[in-house]
Amino acid sequence: MVDPEVRERIAARRAELNGLEEQLVKRLDQVRAERNELAVAERVLARVSEQIAGERAASAPAPAPAPAPAPAPAPARVAGRAVLLVPHRGDSVDETALPGDYRRILVIVRAAGGPVQVRAVGEELGLQVEVRGKLEPLRAKLVKLADRGWLHKRGDGKFTARL
Repeated sequence: MVDPEVRERIAARRAELNGLEEQLVKRLDQVRAERNELAVAERVLARVSEQIAGERAASAPAPAPAPAPAPAPAPARVAGRAVLLVPHRGDSVDETALPGDYRRILVIVRAAGGPVQVRAVGEELGLQVEVRGKLEPLRAKLVKLADRGWLHKRGDGKFTARL
């Protein structure tokens, strides 16, 4: 006959190991999820790097003396979604090369006649400006236009049109 104390110790150790197994399974799931996220991040980074290289190549001076026609917005894919690239402003590029929503933003900023906040542009576009999350994508578009030379971003966060 087995001593009851030994049975209790076995049962306690089994419960301890079951708890440890549950913790390890949870941790393993977390590790796998993070590994999957990193794989997605690497794929997105590779696509964005390709886009940037393409944009740089497109904005590099052409070796031919004749100016190239205004390029149409180049479609690209990021995370499986089609996106339009905003070209750098240059002598041979006019506003028609921009996607429609970017052209509307330019018109609003020019019509303001001075520095304009993101909120004011959002109001003109009919966005819910009370919800900060609704303005962040618009802010990103304004910053992209500024980075590409279409707008000027002032130190106070307001935007003005470039002449």
